[in-house]
Amino acid sequence: GEHMGAVWTMKFSHCGRLLASAGQDNVVRIWALKNAFDYFNNMRMKYNTEGRVSPSPSQEGLNSSKSDTDTGVCSGADEDPDDKNAPFRQRPFCKYKGHTADLLDLSWSKNYFLLSSSMDKTVRLWHISRRECLCCFQHIDFVTAIAFHPRDDRYFLSGSLDGKLRLWNIPDKKVALWNEVDGQTKLITAANFCQNGKYAVIGTYDGRCIFYDTEHLKYHTQIHVRSTRGRNKVGRKITGIEPLPGENKILVTSNDSRIRLYDLRDLSLSMKYKGYVNSSSQIKASFSHDFSYLVSGSEDKYVYIWSTYHDLSKFTSVRRDRNDFWEGIK
Repeated sequence: GEHMGAVWTMKFSHCGRLLASAGQDNVVRIWALKNAFDYFNNMRMKYNTEGRVSPSPSQEGLNSSKSDTDTGVCSGADEDPDDKNAPFRQRPFCKYKGHTADLLDLSWSKNYFLLSSSMDKTVRLWHISRRECLCCFQHIDFVTAIAFHPRDDRYFLSGSLDGKLRLWNIPDKKVALWNEVDGQTKLITAANFCQNGKYAVIGTYDGRCIFYDTEHLKYHTQIHVRSTRGRNKVGRKITGIEPLPGENKILVTSNDSRIRLYDLRDLSLSMKYKGYVNSSSQIKASFSHDFSYLVSGSEDKYVYIWSTYHDLSKFTSVRRDRNDFWEGIK
């Protein structure tokens, strides 16, 4: 409910108790699980009543940073009037206004900071204890992808349609490092960190995953995400990149209706998942909390779930690098 128009992006917090959603109506909404509402409401009240600033990547620089646009409007503590079985409260825990065009991506830090990126060419920083935008980072084109550094939330990565990958220093409010995509098609359509922040990786409109060492943001290597033959041998837009922690692997979603798991040790294809439809959307697959399953939306109005790995003992003749065994939920 609540959203007007399409919802382009949703992200769970690291703890799994908050869900951020955003899209066509320019507003970020935070939804709290019913059994976690009091915890987060008390956190918010604690900071407000004590007059404290929200926890910060660096207390300097963010404390006095106020948005010059509409502030977020936080919902009250009223109980939901209807569905008692719904996991989330009917009304959002808070709403953040300030963006002036469609929102495209969201990223949480471990201590409840939230980044939002938009077609208004900005990235905004929020914290659930505060109503106002903490900082605004200006770009020169649509910002299609953002990601907090997994080990140091003073930094985040942004990818833009201007072909530039930027590593931002939040306390300094400026770009620390940047690089530009090589090739005829430079449009960045996805971005994330992998190997616990060692590498930054971006996806492009022409189906490449390009890796940069995070320390200097220098080119490292790349993968051409495509099939070896058939109609998918031409690279299609990368729509999502998710690391698989502990296994040196990444999950790549693309507009050829395929999801691929790559081994970063030799850039080989470990598994390919199919069954869903993703030919023109910005759909991206994600892992379950224990990484045993992956889930994705689909253009055929279903949600698809796969096991990350086969139980190969059940099959006498099955390709180890294919996973066609899915379950769809409408």
